[in-house]
Amino acid sequence: MSDTATSSRETPYAWMRLFASLTLMTLGGSGMYAITVMLPAIQAEFGVSRSMASLPYTVTMVAFGLGGILMGRISDRLGVIATIVTGTLALGLGYTLSGMAPGIWSFTLIHGLIVGMLGTAATFAPLVADTALWFDRRRGIALAICMSGNYLAGAVWPPIVQYFMQAEGWRSTYIGMGVFCLLAMLPVALFYRRRPQNLPAVTGGPRQGKQARHLQEIAASRPERPLGMSPAALQGLLSVAGVACCVAMAMPQVHIVALCGDMGYGLARGAEMLALMLGMGIVSRLLSGWISDHIGGLRTLWLGSLLQGVALILFLNSSGLASLYFISGLFGLFQGGIVPSYALIVREYFSPQEAGARVGTVLMATLLGMALGGWMAGALYDLTGSYDAAFMNGIAWNGLNLFIVTMLLFRARRALANGPAERPNSVQLGSN
Repeated sequence: MSDTATSSRETPYAWMRLFASLTLMTLGGSGMYAITVMLPAIQAEFGVSRSMASLPYTVTMVAFGLGGILMGRISDRLGVIATIVTGTLALGLGYTLSGMAPGIWSFTLIHGLIVGMLGTAATFAPLVADTALWFDRRRGIALAICMSGNYLAGAVWPPIVQYFMQAEGWRSTYIGMGVFCLLAMLPVALFYRRRPQNLPAVTGGPRQGKQARHLQEIAASRPERPLGMSPAALQGLLSVAGVACCVAMAMPQVHIVALCGDMGYGLARGAEMLALMLGMGIVSRLLSGWISDHIGGLRTLWLGSLLQGVALILFLNSSGLASLYFISGLFGLFQGGIVPSYALIVREYFSPQEAGARVGTVLMATLLGMALGGWMAGALYDLTGSYDAAFMNGIAWNGLNLFIVTMLLFRARRALANGPAERPNSVQLGSN
């Protein structure tokens, strides 16, 4: 047999399915971003404080994280098409009921439980896990493309929502979004009727001897004892690492606008830096996906964590407008590929039958890290009157993430040194 891949999941259908997932994630991600644009109108409508008007967003994000685990389990048992249909119906119903909510509490519960937990969550973790099952040789770049939908939603939806909110009012806008999601998303679900075949991921060719060390490490890790640990222990460490890296990540993303305001540059400059950061994040996700196909998920995560720490240190010593623009772009370029690396690591070291629930759990940890990091940075600013302590806090949490990932890399090397193990339906090295 020749030194080439003998079989692969990466058919034209798999690529069509991938871009269908990108579309659904972009549409479903509206649940995270529409509420931020609606916030002033909701505050005025219900006559509540700014903190109370922010409550629907907080509840939606927490519900989104918890819903990722729920939807992941449903996807593992019933198939991803079940979660897509559920999520589409939930978005249609949730947006419509939100547009008719009589008060802030009913609005918060509807938006959090229906739009966030059942709607947006169904278009995130299950689609990431499903994409991982359809790619073997280019799994890293495929996951990066899929998860770019989350950032694309942040770029596409706010101006659309802002336009229709000013023209038609926030209630009509929400109802219109519900109708649009139903009409646009249900036909896309037809792409998901086929189940992934049980094909081995075979790699070969001249690249193998030079670039397959991470594949050898994956093959040497037994599925029942990934990296020499119990699955629960590895899942726990990845979740702690996810919280840690995203506490660090949240500091610039959540507070860059306020930081620019404090420095006298104006909120508009801060918004431009945030847009630059998220735009470079898309570039980072695609670039990191390509890198991970060559060096594996663990090494890509380690590299992203190291570079994110460098960018945080640069923020700590920067006060000029030009330098803030530059470092904001740099930060986005460094951190955008971190979260997709977790999904790739789960696919590399855990059973495919558990992919939905495990990806959902790790991604929930990253969301909790973002929520915690944003709050901690604000609390430290209130305590000290400066963002210096908040940046130092982010650097410390980033150090914890880097320590955990370094430890896992050493365990991967140790597993390889102890000899490869049989790993059915996963990575097979060499050729017959």
